[in-house]
Amino acid sequence: MLCSQDGTSIIKRKLVCEVLDLTKNRGGLQQSDRKQLDKIHTFLNDYQLTFENEALLKQAFTHSSYVNEHRLTVRSDNERLEFLGDAVLELLVSRFLFKNFPDMKEGQLTKLRAAIVCEPSLVILANACGFGEMIFLGRGEEATGGRTRPALLADVFEAFIGALYLDQGIDVVDRFLETVMYPKISAGVFSQMADYKSQLQEMVQRQNLGVLDYEVVSEKGPAHHKEFVSNVCLNGKVLGTGKGRTKKESEQMAAHVAIQSLKKENS
Repeated sequence: MLCSQDGTSIIKRKLVCEVLDLTKNRGGLQQSDRKQLDKIHTFLNDYQLTFENEALLKQAFTHSSYVNEHRLTVRSDNERLEFLGDAVLELLVSRFLFKNFPDMKEGQLTKLRAAIVCEPSLVILANACGFGEMIFLGRGEEATGGRTRPALLADVFEAFIGALYLDQGIDVVDRFLETVMYPKISAGVFSQMADYKSQLQEMVQRQNLGVLDYEVVSEKGPAHHKEFVSNVCLNGKVLGTGKGRTKKESEQMAAHVAIQSLKKENS
C-alpha cells in the first residue's frame, strides 16, 4: 500500500519504497545475492580457504554496476582490490619464474610474466575457478553478458587475489596459486601467449604479405584501470583489433586476432 499512488508526494513515496526494500533485504542481500554468496563459500571450501573479513570477500566479487544500482547499500566495488591484486600477482609470479626457470634471461622472464598476468590468461584462471557465477552484477551488466566478459573476469580474479592477500597474507595466496596457476605455467599453457606480435611478424615475413603497423584507436578509464584498444594493419588494412589494460597488451591481442584471421584465409 505504501508504494501505491496514494501519498503526499512522489519523492516521499519513492523514499518509503526504498526503505522498505532495504528492510526486506537487510544487509543489502537479496535472494539472488545469497545464492552468489553460497557459491563463493562453496568455492572457498573446495580450495580449503577461509576469510575472516566477510565484507572484504564480498567486495572482491562486487562489480561497480551492482553498487550503482544499490546506492542505499553500504558496499564498495572491487576496483581498488584489483589494483592491489595486480601487484601481488606480479610479485609472486616473478618469484616463481625466478626460482623455477634458472636458465631464462631477464628479457625472456619479463615476456613470460607479461603473458601470465595478461587478460586472456587471467580469464582462463577465473573460468577455472568458476568466478563468473559468483560476481555481484547490476541488472544492466547482467543483461549484456557481463558474467562472460573477459575484462570483468580478469578483474575479479585480481580483486580476489588482493582480498585474499589482505585477509590471509601472501603465503596463503602463494598456496592458492600453487593449485590454480603454477601448474599451468610449468605445463607451458601461457607460453604461446608470450609474444603474438613476433608470431604475426614471422608469419607475414614468411609469406611475403607486406607491412604491419599498429595503432591505438582508443584509451579510456582511470589511471589504475585503463582499457586500450589497438588495431594491427596489413598494408593499411585492419587485420585485427584487440583490447588490453596496457598499450602493449592491446597490441598483443590485436596480433592474436590477426593470426587467427590469416590462418582462416590460408585454410
